[in-house]
Amino acid sequence: MTVELVVVPDLTVEACNRFLALRPRTVALAGGSTPRPFYERLAGYEFPWPQTEVFFGDERCVPPDHPASNYRMANEALLSKAPARVHRMAGEICDAPGYEDELTHVFGPELPVFDLVLLGLGEDGHTASLFPGDAALDEKERRVVRVQRPDFGRLTLTLPVLSAAKVAMFLVTGESRRDALRRLVERDDIPAARVASDKVVIVTDQAAWPA
Repeated sequence: MTVELVVVPDLTVEACNRFLALRPRTVALAGGSTPRPFYERLAGYEFPWPQTEVFFGDERCVPPDHPASNYRMANEALLSKAPARVHRMAGEICDAPGYEDELTHVFGPELPVFDLVLLGLGEDGHTASLFPGDAALDEKERRVVRVQRPDFGRLTLTLPVLSAAKVAMFLVTGESRRDALRRLVERDDIPAARVASDKVVIVTDQAAWPA
């Protein structure tokens, strides 16, 4: 595993350049607010979307038109403009085995190997919906699990799936992520640092990594 830290003035531009250079055919999208400007910019580039399988790293157990839906954000910013083969997590039914079947349909019975997984980083060190102290962190067999949080139930890809990806790219912004980012870079005991893809790229702005 190699870890690359990239500190840039404009995370959106850097993330687009790396995505386009990698030309992933299988990708898992991140949710939250950080990747939205990246998705919006990416929608303006030509890309072979019809040959691209797009999955999600996690989703809240809400309908696809709910303000908290990761699918809604990604669809508004990118997917409504990019004719990819989209495999959304059906938050309205929050069916983990059903999403495992979706993965098997594309990848076959073996552990899915994504060309790229996009990941965020929470202030507590969580990534996707893998939170500190949650039993989902220790899942070895299942590819998708449901977790319960104070706000919403969630679906998330598990660590074996995230770690099998060829490239995992974390997108990190803001001063509030400084401590979590330091711990990720130092491979401290936080969920995000347990992602062990062949290549881990951390793209961050200068507010999160001022050194």
